[in-house]
Amino acid sequence: SLHIPPIPQAMDFQDASDEFSIDDVETVIKSAVGSVLTDTEYKPNKVNDWCNSIISAILKGLQSLNRPYKYAVAVVLMQKTGAGLCSAASTWWDASKDGFCKVMW
Repeated sequence: SLHIPPIPQAMDFQDASDEFSIDDVETVIKSAVGSVLTDTEYKPNKVNDWCNSIISAILKGLQSLNRPYKYAVAVVLMQKTGAGLCSAASTWWDASKDGFCKVMW
């Protein structure tokens, strides 16, 4: 007969050093955004390139943390004109293991 091993639970491979750390993630994000946008003037034709560069830098930084997580990264850039921005997302996760970090620049 075919033996299928049980699927390990997320906590089976995590120890305390693998916990989601908002501080570590925020540091990575701020560094990535700063490396792309510091001393930059808003240019609409550069927004797509900036977003791609920021996302790439964030994912590389998160990977260097060597944590057993999957990451989803979203970047929104807009000119500071006083206009508002509405955004929504829907997620399904385990609040005891998963986390979220938002950084305003």
